Amino acid sequence: MNIRRWLLLAAVVLGSALTARLGVWQLDRAQQKLALQAAVEAEAARPALANADLGGVEQLHRSVALHGQWVAERSVWLDNRPMDGRAGFYVVTPLRLTGRDEAVLVQRGWVPRDPSNRSHLPPLATPAGEVEVVGRLAASPSRLYELGEGASGAIRQNLDAAALAAESGLRLLPLTVVQTAGAADDGLLRHWPAPDLGLHKHYGYAFQWFALCALILILYVWFQLIRPRLRRQQP
Repeated sequence: MNIRRWLLLAAVVLGSALTARLGVWQLDRAQQKLALQAAVEAEAARPALANADLGGVEQLHRSVALHGQWVAERSVWLDNRPMDGRAGFYVVTPLRLTGRDEAVLVQRGWVPRDPSNRSHLPPLATPAGEVEVVGRLAASPSRLYELGEGASGAIRQNLDAAALAAESGLRLLPLTVVQTAGAADDGLLRHWPAPDLGLHKHYGYAFQWFALCALILILYVWFQLIRPRLRRQQP
């Protein structure tokens, strides 16, 4: 075997080994995401936290049943948040916790946007007095691409908790609550999308890498082994 064939064989071995390893890596990433999902579900299944139990980010995904008063004048309407295929707002309102000098931001739900007037806010029922909020702990609402500095009015593209705390003078906990139920019927939709772990993406990438590995081996076997033998057998 001449040096050219040795180099070709080495390239095939390296290429197939690399693509196979990348495929295995993508499957491993998918397993890590499944383990993460199992951990999230285990946290959500634990007993709900009350006001006195709230702490820090280590409590993410825990269920909560909180009591407090809405700080309605500090409500924020996050624009360009679709739900059920419709354009609208996520409504985020601080909840001043009973028995504590702190507040927590609550992602209360979704309302549709007025297609004829983007700045028009639909009526929102925000009961006065103490309310109960049932939900789960989450990080800040997902951020969207935004040009320039963030707005400071009622309608915003993204929510900066530190900026809102400075504006309002509230001591905000480093968590938000995704509300799933409450005592009052406020007309908000709460069909929150399930977290996208990207499993299909990892499985798709793994298939592509394994397919490329197989293609490299098939082409080598065909052009270097089978095809030359067929040519030699021809009369």
